[in-house]
Amino acid sequence: MARIFCVANQKGGVGKTTTTVNLAAGLAKVGQRVLMVDLDPQGNATMGSGVDKRQLELSVYDVLLESATIAEALVKSEKCGYDVLGANRELAGAEVELVDVERREKRLKQALVLVADDYDFVLIDCPPSLSMLTLNGLCSAHGVIVPMQCEYFALEGLTDLVNTIKQVHANLNKDLAIIGLLRVMFDPRITLQQQVSEQLKSHFGDKVFNTVIPRNVRLAEAPSYGLPGVVFDPAAKGSQAFVEFAQEMVERLGKL
Repeated sequence: MARIFCVANQKGGVGKTTTTVNLAAGLAKVGQRVLMVDLDPQGNATMGSGVDKRQLELSVYDVLLESATIAEALVKSEKCGYDVLGANRELAGAEVELVDVERREKRLKQALVLVADDYDFVLIDCPPSLSMLTLNGLCSAHGVIVPMQCEYFALEGLTDLVNTIKQVHANLNKDLAIIGLLRVMFDPRITLQQQVSEQLKSHFGDKVFNTVIPRNVRLAEAPSYGLPGVVFDPAAKGSQAFVEFAQEMVERLGKL
């Protein structure tokens, strides 16, 4: 049975998509069966997984509107080693079309039930805003992985996200919890980042993952080649950190 995780943060530009595709590739590298679901109309996680969003015949949009199943809509990313339920601009229309339908926030959850036995992990890349799409992701998930930079404004964004997760937990998904906080784009030379990192650890304790993802040029370059950094340059420090993170996730879930 797959463990389903949203990668979410209401603050934009914190590396959610980079985290999603690299964790997916890292998990695939350590022998896990992975489905990556792109819930962002920009389709960056789709493109970053070696799948051309413009060529998609079926996408997550069709799954949410129940005109296709996940098994019909998914694409295998041979280069990356995981399956992709892609997104493109069509998905922006789903927001409006889902407003009046029944079970609108549970559409993805019901679709995932049919493929849950085919995977060890399902990773959902959520848009930065709290929208019907994000809500579908949060209602489907067992937990949330929060990538965050160790900067002052990131702490403020985290408070908003924690409140959102509490509301979804109380009203829509009793399984939902924060699995952990992942420190990304980390530069140990910057004193403020070290201070915020210590604050996170003192406040959230073991909810902060041990793995730290360093600021890394190769990770930033990889999307322009349509690949996760883990596949594009496996020797890069950032790529190795994501494989370590994948191993930490597998170990952590073994203890849950």
